[in-house]
Amino acid sequence: MRIAGQTALVTGGGSGLGAATARALAERDARVTVLDLNSEKGELLARDIGGIFVRCDVSDPQSATEAFARSREGHGAPTILVNCAGIGTAARVVGRDGPMSLEAFERVVRVNLIGTFNMIRLATAEMSLAEPQSGGSRGVIVSTASVAAFEGQIGQAAYAASKGGIAALTLPVARELARFGIRVLTIAPGLFNTPLLAELPEETKAAIASAIPFPARLGEPDEFAALVIAMIENDYLNGETVRLDGGVRLQPK
Repeated sequence: MRIAGQTALVTGGGSGLGAATARALAERDARVTVLDLNSEKGELLARDIGGIFVRCDVSDPQSATEAFARSREGHGAPTILVNCAGIGTAARVVGRDGPMSLEAFERVVRVNLIGTFNMIRLATAEMSLAEPQSGGSRGVIVSTASVAAFEGQIGQAAYAASKGGIAALTLPVARELARFGIRVLTIAPGLFNTPLLAELPEETKAAIASAIPFPARLGEPDEFAALVIAMIENDYLNGETVRLDGGVRLQPK
């Protein structure tokens, strides 16, 4: 799909992987809607790239429905959706204070997995009604899993389960939406220099990076964005989860 002139929505677009992706899409002349809970960061980025910002809780059906409506008013129906919104929590199934809070587990799954599916169902409902573009394409969905989906570490039960669910969604949804000309893809990033890791001391980041075969450093958000762009532009790539991790395989802890 040629990106110029397309309408793209990026969840979690106010910072990190989402912000880099929103910028990359805007640089290629897409009409970008930045979706995030952080209004300050989201509005600042949207102004900077010439897009629009909509505050959105991806796990809330009403909030997401309203976000699509506002984006449609400003930019038209969506043709690209990039799901970057997500949260994490570190908790053992059984810790010093007893079993992990079920509410904490549920919250991570609700935001990461259910939130991703919520945005997919709403975006594709609109995409499926559009006139097909060249080659019969009507849209592209790119979601964000994690290498934790495959090698979740101790304390990552909720996060790994949510990201594993995103990876597992990819092929069946791609198969279902093929008849509409909508491609569905997922990226499983490894250890990236996002705002969360950026706050760590340099020596801690160096220790984390030393476990990565090559290049032995944290990934940069622009590298994630570059893969999103390649996925959108390559019409023969569909139903796949691609690791972006420098060859790292997470150890138990």
